[in-house]
Amino acid sequence: MIPVLLCGGSGERLWPLSRARHPKQYISLVDGNSLLQQAALRIAGVPQSAPPVTVANAHHRFLVAEQLQAADIAPGAMLLEPAARNTAPAVAAAAMWALEQDPEAVLLVAPSDHLVRDVSAFHDAVSRGMDHARSGYLVTFGIIPDAPETGYGYIRSGAAIADGVQAVDAFVEKPDAQTAARYLAEGGYHWNSGIFLFAAQRYLDELAAYRPDILEAVTAAWAGRQEDLDFIRLDEAAFAACPAESIDYAVMEHTRDAAVVPMDCGWSDLGSWGTLHAVGERSEETDNVLIGDVVAEDTQGSYIRSEGRLVAAVGLRDAVIVETADAVLVADRERVQDVKRIVARLEAEGRDEATVHRRVNRPWGAYEGIASAERFQVKRITVNPGQQLSLQMHHHRAEHWIVVKGTARVWRGEESFLLTEDQSTYVPLGTAHRLENPGVIPLELIEVQTGSYLGEDDIVRFEDAYARE
Repeated sequence: MIPVLLCGGSGERLWPLSRARHPKQYISLVDGNSLLQQAALRIAGVPQSAPPVTVANAHHRFLVAEQLQAADIAPGAMLLEPAARNTAPAVAAAAMWALEQDPEAVLLVAPSDHLVRDVSAFHDAVSRGMDHARSGYLVTFGIIPDAPETGYGYIRSGAAIADGVQAVDAFVEKPDAQTAARYLAEGGYHWNSGIFLFAAQRYLDELAAYRPDILEAVTAAWAGRQEDLDFIRLDEAAFAACPAESIDYAVMEHTRDAAVVPMDCGWSDLGSWGTLHAVGERSEETDNVLIGDVVAEDTQGSYIRSEGRLVAAVGLRDAVIVETADAVLVADRERVQDVKRIVARLEAEGRDEATVHRRVNRPWGAYEGIASAERFQVKRITVNPGQQLSLQMHHHRAEHWIVVKGTARVWRGEESFLLTEDQSTYVPLGTAHRLENPGVIPLELIEVQTGSYLGEDDIVRFEDAYARE
């Protein structure tokens, strides 16, 4: 069995913590590890599972690699999507990779941004579905509902196929509150988890029957793939031409061989701040979830999270407050599904807060904006041990570097030299330069940029260890 972790979600409803360039699957929201790391560790415990395949946006490739390495998970493959095309094309590409490894491969497909509290119950459900997946069923996992939830799609189960496995009678769209209450009262309805188990070839056969246009586009993208370091890049033009569609719409709603395994494993898709309030460690006295530097007085039923600064709240009821370095969200807990409307407005206005944090991760480390004004900006740069930036130059800016921790090796024009704490150097405009951390502790420095244009696109790379353009 080959696990497939889908890493393409944008997590807009968890803004400002989740953003396009660093979405929720790469963030630690619950229980320490990031959601991707939790998913990889959870799936690694399934009996007879191979190393996982990840399918991710090309912008996130180094996040995926670093987080799996930190969790001591060696991936079977890391596939890169040049554009977001939903889950049906992503799984088709993973199936094509899997079939080259094993013509009888069975795929366990799971989103990388969900929470599962009871891992043993999840493993038991997968075991119940395995034989049916091998015999030709396309198995999905339905969460046994405990509330009339309107934020999830539902699966209506039909006749029993075996103990703990039922035929799928229908997939049902997200209901209104009255309909969701009826589903709960009637029974036989399960939340759609978006987790699937099927033979790789069987999935492609069904895709050929119901969405041959998707299969054709992904086949072309797979044929034109290129290896890039540890990643496999799907062909950009072919994949961009692929229709965007989910597995549910493309295959599962049409196939005659859909089966559902009911599952009670403490599952949540963590789709909103309200959901995080529900799964968080709440005070019995106030029903508050308080994370970080938070002081609350006469406040109840609220989710308040500080990523840095003190957040103080007085007299609030059922509120959500999320503080980050460059944005603060304040919302009614019942309206958090509308956060994506804020993101849409920020995107329409071209604001960076929709896509990136003030701290931006790079394969070599990270940088964080500290101050900026006309013709200058200040950044704090962290370079991990043994890593280096590209050999590059800038047309419009000069740079001043001051080392505050660790040791830096600097290439500047024809020179190469070391800088230690409290030492500095100057890189003139138009001069080729490179920065490396030769030490065993993180290198931290302050960079002061001056010039007529300070955008990140003013970089001309001559050499790069990470194969960036």
